[in-house]
Amino acid sequence: MTPQIPAAGGRFGGLRAIFALVLREMDTTYGRSPGGYLWAVVEPVAAIALLSFAFSLAFRAPALGASFPLFYATGYMPYMVFHDLSNKTASAIRFSRPLLSFGAVTYLDAIFARFALNLLTHLLVFALVTGGIHAVSDTRSIPDLPHILNSLGIAAVLALGVGTVNCHLFLAFPAWERLWSVLTRPLFVISGVFFLYEHLPLQIRPWLWLNPLFHVTGEMRRGFYPTYHPDYVSPAYAYGVGTGLLLLGLMILSRSHDDLIHK
Repeated sequence: MTPQIPAAGGRFGGLRAIFALVLREMDTTYGRSPGGYLWAVVEPVAAIALLSFAFSLAFRAPALGASFPLFYATGYMPYMVFHDLSNKTASAIRFSRPLLSFGAVTYLDAIFARFALNLLTHLLVFALVTGGIHAVSDTRSIPDLPHILNSLGIAAVLALGVGTVNCHLFLAFPAWERLWSVLTRPLFVISGVFFLYEHLPLQIRPWLWLNPLFHVTGEMRRGFYPTYHPDYVSPAYAYGVGTGLLLLGLMILSRSHDDLIHK
């Protein structure tokens, strides 16, 4: 049963609205589908297993370490944090439009609630999957928590920034949602999921360096492989891109959210 949204007001009205929106998101996204949260774990496990099997047929060892599942998990999972979070954030206003129309919550409540729940879900799934890989195989890796959290933090900020901008664009220009889906499909290939930056031809490295997701995967692998030192990674650049997009998106939404809600 979907919880009622409390009226915004009072000192903690905003927090109550966000909490109720989180409960609503849990109910509609995970509570009504077969498997619910179990599918959130099964999906990345299946994808990583398929990648590991396919590439183990072609290569004797991964580009780093001795574990194919860990190598592809350190690329696939941070990429999916960005991809899923940005898409969920982009649809936050549309998802909560009936509530926003009555003024029960603000567009910021809707964005933050959807972003927060899905981020926590991805963090839990990440811990379960990487912990499971370490438990069942000889990974020969030493996790470095600060670098791992930094990678996830960059992915989250980028997702929030891109999602906030698209929150406006998806509603203002409906065709943009399909176009965005097409334009971002190559990101899975050019974000370092399958290979290392250092193994690329010198002439294309400067172009791929501009992709902030390459910094995400590089930082993540630095967190799992103590002998790997990706000097190209610039957290300041990646955080800067995400923060800039977030500020741009909030500025646009502050002027257009009423029109989008009643469109």
